[in-house]
Amino acid sequence: MKDIIKSSSTRIKTGIALLIAILIIGFIDSFFIMWLLFGGLLVISINESQKLYDMKVDSIYFYVGIIWFIAYFYPYAEDLVFVAAIVFASILAYSKNLDKKIFLPLMYPTASFLFLLTLYYEYGVMSLLWLLVIVAGADIGAYFVGKSIGKTKFCETSPNKTVEGVLGGLVVATILGIIFAIDNISLFGAIIISLVVALASVFGDLFESYLKREAGVKDSGDILPGHGGILDRTDGYLFGGVMMLVILRAVL
Repeated sequence: MKDIIKSSSTRIKTGIALLIAILIIGFIDSFFIMWLLFGGLLVISINESQKLYDMKVDSIYFYVGIIWFIAYFYPYAEDLVFVAAIVFASILAYSKNLDKKIFLPLMYPTASFLFLLTLYYEYGVMSLLWLLVIVAGADIGAYFVGKSIGKTKFCETSPNKTVEGVLGGLVVATILGIIFAIDNISLFGAIIISLVVALASVFGDLFESYLKREAGVKDSGDILPGHGGILDRTDGYLFGGVMMLVILRAVL
């Protein structure tokens, strides 16, 4: 275990710095600041996603900027991605000269960030803390269990991911999810939500791995030492956040 920690020192230091920054922002608990934070992460993620999708459409920043601006005032931010999709499809049908790849960053990562913003708007900062703990638990648990005892390959998309690691991550995430569950959630509900969100985060990571493999790159970016790009660090949250919002709406 000591060797694993030593070999991951840069990754751990960056993770701690990110955690401190997130906790400070969470303590301030301002919708405006959260909107700015997610917006900044989205811009960087759009840039990284263009590399993964092998596209260069500068106008996507303008369109996403409009969507994000409206999201500050509109309470159901995730709806806007479907409105934008209808607008883009209409323009494509009329003019036939719109780059169809523009739909890709609209669905991922833009839609997921809109879901995260709505999750915060509807259920408060504690829901984001809950999401953070679950996804981080799944990631950390999978990493250390996989490094320690992992032997069985989980899938071809991510050769380093093992069945033992994934299961270990799900167990850690579920335990932490029960502890940090938001109010008005039963024990059974906390277990189910934590498990589903953790599993979604695993496949969020796999989807990012798939995109990187298709693009022939190791990381989506290099802005975070030891972690890669913003998409490398947020992939689990982009899937997990969607599932958490959907389930919370169903049970609360």
